[in-house]
Amino acid sequence: MTETPLEIRAEAKWVRISPRKARLVAEHIRGRSVLEARSVLAFTPREAARELDKVLRSAVANAESQHQLADDRLYVSAAYVDEGPVMKRWRARARGRVARIHKRTCHITVKLAEIPAAEAPAKSKKVTKPKAEAAETPKRKAPAKKKPEEAKA
Repeated sequence: MTETPLEIRAEAKWVRISPRKARLVAEHIRGRSVLEARSVLAFTPREAARELDKVLRSAVANAESQHQLADDRLYVSAAYVDEGPVMKRWRARARGRVARIHKRTCHITVKLAEIPAAEAPAKSKKVTKPKAEAAETPKRKAPAKKKPEEAKA
């Protein structure tokens, strides 16, 4: 029987930001270590970065208090943003008309997992041809240029 990896989760619901904008920031931290993700969020000049940073800090606090895991041993296994309810408002427009305004909300979820103790296997080296074989292959010649035809008078 295989052990399921430990996953720590934190969620922020009904955050008053568009999910489309928050997803742009969530893509930057997915798969990174916690320390690296914090530094990325610190230097991201978007409003969603502040909200994602709060959720990330909450997930780290959950890991420390519930599972006694230090933040340097964790990485962001998943970070996703789901749509929340939309508040609909009306704005007066010209000639007695109205325009609908959508104030979108989202639910931000961050999942952390422990970095495996065994390091990832080393990448295989690129296979290259020996120089002798490479010299034997014929090179293609450039196509011959066409001579301009004489203009008919």
